[in-house]
Amino acid sequence: MRNPEFKEQLHEYSQWRSQLIQAIEMYQEWRIRYGMNDVHSTGTILNILNGLESDRVTLAFVAEFSRGKTELINALFFAETGVRLLPSAPGRTTMSPTEVFYDEEGGSYIRLLNIESRLEDISLAEYKNNPARWTQIDLNFDSPTQMQEAFKELIATKSVPRDVADKLGLWNEREAAEQGVVNPETVEIPCWRHALISFPHPLLKEGLCILDTPGLNALGTEPELTLNMLPSAQAIIFVLAADTGVTKSDLEMWRNHVCSARGGRKHGLAVVMNKIDSMWDDLAGETGYDAAIESQISTSAGILNIDESSIFPVSAKQALLAKVKSDNVLLEKSRLYSLEKYLSDDILKQRRQILLNTIKKDIGFLVGESSNLTDGKLTNATKQLEEFKKLDFENHEMTEKLMAETRDRQQHYMVNVENFQASRKVFSVQAKILIDSFAKEKVDEIIRQTREDMTKSLTTYGMKQQIRKLFDDLRDLLQDAVDTTNETRRLVKAIHKKFQDEYGFKEIEPQLFSIKQYQFELEQIFEEGEAFRTSAKTTLTEQSIVVNRLYSTLISKARNIMKHAQKDAAAWSNSVLTPLMHQIKDHKKQIEGRLQMLRKINESKGSVAENIAILEQELEPLKRQRSELATIIKAMQLDMSADSEQ
Repeated sequence: MRNPEFKEQLHEYSQWRSQLIQAIEMYQEWRIRYGMNDVHSTGTILNILNGLESDRVTLAFVAEFSRGKTELINALFFAETGVRLLPSAPGRTTMSPTEVFYDEEGGSYIRLLNIESRLEDISLAEYKNNPARWTQIDLNFDSPTQMQEAFKELIATKSVPRDVADKLGLWNEREAAEQGVVNPETVEIPCWRHALISFPHPLLKEGLCILDTPGLNALGTEPELTLNMLPSAQAIIFVLAADTGVTKSDLEMWRNHVCSARGGRKHGLAVVMNKIDSMWDDLAGETGYDAAIESQISTSAGILNIDESSIFPVSAKQALLAKVKSDNVLLEKSRLYSLEKYLSDDILKQRRQILLNTIKKDIGFLVGESSNLTDGKLTNATKQLEEFKKLDFENHEMTEKLMAETRDRQQHYMVNVENFQASRKVFSVQAKILIDSFAKEKVDEIIRQTREDMTKSLTTYGMKQQIRKLFDDLRDLLQDAVDTTNETRRLVKAIHKKFQDEYGFKEIEPQLFSIKQYQFELEQIFEEGEAFRTSAKTTLTEQSIVVNRLYSTLISKARNIMKHAQKDAAAWSNSVLTPLMHQIKDHKKQIEGRLQMLRKINESKGSVAENIAILEQELEPLKRQRSELATIIKAMQLDMSADSEQ
């Protein structure tokens, strides 16, 4: 599979996503048209649409220095420029983590964050929201050579006093001593901490985003890369060099950063064995060449504990040259085909499924509710029509009796609506207690106290104890919310059951709020942070700046988890009774409609057939409503049958 085919599949994915957006917009319009819209469902749907429109397929490339990672990126995506677009010449390597994407609003640029920003207690995510803090170089997409020249800034370095490098977390005395460097006056460090690159390449315009992470030192000193950015990528491509195999630093990077970012999952994780051209032996010939590659794959798979099928032997140098020269024979020899096929087939298919699962999780309940309500209205209207068909239209005494019974039902309904309103007030009080249990003020006070205690701690061990205390306090905060959550859930179930029992409402199992996922996420980031802190020995030894940044990253993630818990609790409490309210509203309409029909029948001078025809005609809008919804559900690719069987 050649790169144009990857481009075509990415384009197809982009079109599929656009169709999905269109279907969800149609669903929103359907809800408005048939009076099922409310502010909370609108917010849910708009959040999904915003997420889909900003969706990117992120591929993260991870490797130690001099593995040919950037050359691989050039070969995979940018060969048609005719130049080596990203700097990857021998002896020159990208020094700062780099994100390549297309920012339609911002245009073509490189934004560079200075290395000194490490001294500030501000996250990369916060910096990204403040373009003024970045040095910007404009790019001319029509001039690959101008872009190529501008990209040289990615490998820029500068010399600084050793104590400055130490403060920045870029000097390790033990590591330097192993390399024969003792007490230098100055140290060479990267000029830039992070780079953002935007230009309108066709693949980037379709939503591709490339994350290029340079070396173990970068991963070891930037916890946000390992704990935030790598886990959010759709795939991680880990690059080895065929001539060296798995080195000690490769293995450390693999175990402590790559595998942890996947959370133990092997899907979306590929290993590229680059530079297979270096294994060519004129004396051994083609057979010996193939055998050498297979042997290296087998050895590497054993060390990394993965299947051999997950390792892709490639010559990025040959692939780039072949694509620039349109040399199909050389391209075949580069073996890039298998990697491109993996990216096209596995990763894009996986991304589709993730989006569908997310949509089903977020609005599947709304769609199920719409379907149940629509079916219920049509079923009730059909039953009513069948009942009326059996009536003696000439017997006014019978119709008057039915009208009296219906009025009694209407009166009983109004009493119970008052009871529902009272129950809803009780629920609102309970829900507020639940929401307040995650209050920002409570979380920030815990974090403030931890930060204050951490500043008094001069050792890594002391910092570790403080961060452990932080997580213990946040665990306690979540645990305090358990009883409140359970009480709120019981109340919601009781309110639903009352109307199901008294009116025969179709049972719609209410969505129940749970804090388990937040407890799990909190434990997970604490474990990830501990694994990070204890693993990167070569970069974390006696470097408090890195430890501080690690804990700042953990605190930021913990705060976000609690923020999401409160936001989700508020959204849930605002919407959990909405399906029941829709049913109550429809029940009222059914009673009023029944009274109106009985009056028509009682007052009608027409024939029985004419009255029946009028009633049958009134079913048509309900049938159309259900048919439209079925078409929309099909367009959204939501299989609601599994939900209905549960």
